[in-house]
Amino acid sequence: MKSFRDFVAELKKNGELKQIEPSMKKYLEMAGVFSAFQPTPVMGHAEESSIRCVSNIFATKEKVAEYLGCEVSKIREKMVNAINNPSAPAKANTGPVLEKTMSSLDEIPVPTHTDKDGGPYICSGIVIAKDPELGQNCSFHRMMVIDGERLVLRILERHLHQFIERAGGRLDVAVIIGAPINVLLASAISSKLGQNELEIANTLMPFETVELMNGIEIPKDVEFAFVGTIDSSELADEGPFVDLTNTYDIVRKQPVMQVKKIYHRENPIFHALLPGGMEHKILMGMPREPTIFNEVNKVAECTGVNITPGGCSWLHAVVSINKKSEEDGKKAIEAAFAGHKSLKKVIVVDSEIDVNNPDEVEWALATRFQASKDLVVKENEHGSSLDPSAEPGEKASITAKMGLDATKPLEGEHFERVKFLEVNKEDY
Repeated sequence: MKSFRDFVAELKKNGELKQIEPSMKKYLEMAGVFSAFQPTPVMGHAEESSIRCVSNIFATKEKVAEYLGCEVSKIREKMVNAINNPSAPAKANTGPVLEKTMSSLDEIPVPTHTDKDGGPYICSGIVIAKDPELGQNCSFHRMMVIDGERLVLRILERHLHQFIERAGGRLDVAVIIGAPINVLLASAISSKLGQNELEIANTLMPFETVELMNGIEIPKDVEFAFVGTIDSSELADEGPFVDLTNTYDIVRKQPVMQVKKIYHRENPIFHALLPGGMEHKILMGMPREPTIFNEVNKVAECTGVNITPGGCSWLHAVVSINKKSEEDGKKAIEAAFAGHKSLKKVIVVDSEIDVNNPDEVEWALATRFQASKDLVVKENEHGSSLDPSAEPGEKASITAKMGLDATKPLEGEHFERVKFLEVNKEDY
């Protein structure tokens, strides 16, 4: 089992971790430094704090693959397998995260990222909740620090919201920070209600859990664990905040979490995930690739999925299929939208097109796509609240979605790409 700090130590040993020597101001400077060095992993200290801060740890797919011990091309396959074959983690009596406690959130160097932010934000926090019938649920939520004992969380009407409602509006939860990549990825997957994401994480890479005083199980090697209660009757302004699209999200009244206890490891490391940064995009977007893959694979043979960085790693995707009927491209478009409901544009290409190569994708569009017959437009669809161009709706943002079928017809040699003879350049 490899912990978050184990991986940070590996990066340092291999000379891949940039050490920031001067102390940094929590207000704007920390975020500015982390942004400037992307995608290089960085470590430093905030002023008046001895707690180490790291960022950009998983800012590339290569770093994710390095942690998981596989090639980049195998990440999706491993994630699909983990989703389809969850397994329960082993339980331990205690763990490093319970070594120490602190009295206030003020002791943690939480940065204010931009000058319009509503306050300091924790962006790497995962909420773990428990329901008597549904079991545990893990999900990412941005958290604005109100004071030393309170956080306000952005909570959409998804699983955590349902857990809170089922508990009568008050729900005991845990928040973990400094989690390993298997837990980070699993917690960002849109799994079915009642699926404990820690079981998906365990199949990705086995680990052990420890039980907190409120009965919630957490990975034993995380850096921080907050125990507290979310109360939907206590609301506070949350935002503005720069999110995945690198635009400001609006201010909303959101539920407050009262933090009752803060556990942490000896000499803890705070994972300062940069909002809208490359690490944020990897951790948000990549876990949607296997969910899209699973849906597309139900209607056509799916061979690849890429949530594109230019689409904010959230709103646009490229899907490749092994086309067997003329309708497969259109079917794949509909399935992709079902696999990631925030998706706004999807391009479907043939299996020989590299979904991660934008030049190849554009070539497929240029030579295999005709808007008059290969374009699918879906109006008045539920979209993403992160999309500033969408129309706000009562329960969800309203948007138009677009699918582009850039697969070649099954008949027609003139659609084939020319291939030159492969030679060994050293022979010439």
